[in-house]
Amino acid sequence: MENSWKFRYQKTRDRASGGRNHWCSVGRAVDRRVILGGRLIYRFGSCELDTTAYEFRRGGEPRTIEPRVFELLQYLVENSDRLISKDEIIDQVRSGRVVSDSAVSSQIKAVRRAIGDDGKAQNLVRTVHGKGFRFVADVSTETAKPSPTKDVKTGPTRVQQSVRFCIADDGTQVAYAKAGSGPPLVKAANWLNHLEYDWESPLWRHVFRALAKDHLLIRYDSRCNGLSDWHVDDVSFEALVGDLEKVVDAAGVERFPLLGISQGCAISIAYAVRHPERVTQLVLYGGYSRGGERRGTEADKEQRRAIRTLIRACWGQDNPAMRQMFTTLFIPNGTPEQMKWYNDLQRITATPENAYRLRVSFDQINVDHLLPQVRTPTLVMHCQNDAAVPFDEGRRIAAMIPDARFVALEGENHLFLEDDPAWPKFMEEIRTFLST
Repeated sequence: MENSWKFRYQKTRDRASGGRNHWCSVGRAVDRRVILGGRLIYRFGSCELDTTAYEFRRGGEPRTIEPRVFELLQYLVENSDRLISKDEIIDQVRSGRVVSDSAVSSQIKAVRRAIGDDGKAQNLVRTVHGKGFRFVADVSTETAKPSPTKDVKTGPTRVQQSVRFCIADDGTQVAYAKAGSGPPLVKAANWLNHLEYDWESPLWRHVFRALAKDHLLIRYDSRCNGLSDWHVDDVSFEALVGDLEKVVDAAGVERFPLLGISQGCAISIAYAVRHPERVTQLVLYGGYSRGGERRGTEADKEQRRAIRTLIRACWGQDNPAMRQMFTTLFIPNGTPEQMKWYNDLQRITATPENAYRLRVSFDQINVDHLLPQVRTPTLVMHCQNDAAVPFDEGRRIAAMIPDARFVALEGENHLFLEDDPAWPKFMEEIRTFLST
C-alpha cells in the first residue's frame, strides 16, 4: 500500500456549485480501502496522528493543535522518506500563498513543540540547512475500523460527509461539510464545532445523521474553530455572519431552511433578515438574541467576565477542571463517556485564546432590533431547564418574531443527547415544520 498522501488545497470550479470557486483537497495518493474501510492513524514516538478524526494525541491524550500545524505535521509524516523543501511546504500546505521563510520556520517550531521535539535535539524533525526539513522518526500506520453508529430508529447508517473549504472576504479559510441527499438544510456554526470530531461524537452524531437522512445537510466550522483557520484578526459578529454567507454561496444552494443552535441562532436571524429571498424556514433551538453582556444583572455580568478570564488562563491545561465546568452546564445529565467527549472537544477545537475571543464576541451579541424584521416562517424550541441559556431567552425570541411558533421541551441539557426524552420531540417538530 502507498502510505504517502500528496495533500494540498487547490482552488477549483465546481459544476455542482454553479461554477463558484471553492477550496478542495486534491491529489491524495492513498489506497481508497483505507479511507473507506476505517480510520488511518500514524504512530511515532509517544504521538498518534488520526487523519480521519483530525485529532492529534500525545501520550494517549488529545492535544490542541492549530489546523495549519496539523496539516504540516501530516505532510511531513506522510513524506518521511524524503526531504521536504520550504518551497514545497508553501505550495502543498500553505496553498501556494506568499509567505516568508520566517513564517514557515515558525510553523516548523510549532510542529516540534506539539510532538515534544526542539530545534536543538531534532529527534523527530531534522533541519537540513539551505535545503529543507525531514521527518526522521520511525512511523507506523494502523487502520482502525470505526464503531458503527446508529441513526434514529434506522439502525446502522452509512451516511458519509465530504469536507471542503471556502475563503471569507478577509482571506480566512472556512471549512464546511455536506452529508446526505435531498432538499438542502443549512446549519449555522455555534461555539466550538469540529466537522470531523462532531460527526463521530455521541453528542452530535445522532442529530447530524438524523438530519442528513432527509436532507442535504450543510454545516461548517466557524473561524477559530475546528478545521477552519485559527489565526484570524476578526471574530466580530459581522465576520461570523459573513462566514455563513460565504459557505452558502460555496455550497451552491439558493433557497434552504436555516438551523441555528445556541449562538448560531443570532447568526441565523441576521442572515434571514439580510437574505429573506433565500431562507425558506428558520429553526432556532437553545438560542438567545442578547449576549451575556446585554442581559442579566451586573453580578451576572461579573460572573461571565470571571469565566472568560478562567478560559484564557486554564482552558488548555491537561487538568480538565475548567472545561468540565462548561461540560456540566451544557450536558448536566451526560454519561461519563459523553462528558469526556465534550471535555476533549473543547481542547481539540480551539486554543484558550480563541475560546476566550469567541466568548467575548458572543457576549456582545444583540440582534433584538432584527427580530421584528424576520419575515421567514420560524420555529423556536428551548429546553425548560436549560442550564447554559435561560429558557426565557428562547421564549423572548419567539415573542418578538412575528408569528413564530414556540415549543417548550423537557430537559436540562443544552445539547440534545440521544436518550433525552425531548430528542424524539425535537426531530418530530423539525420534520413537521420543514414539510409544510
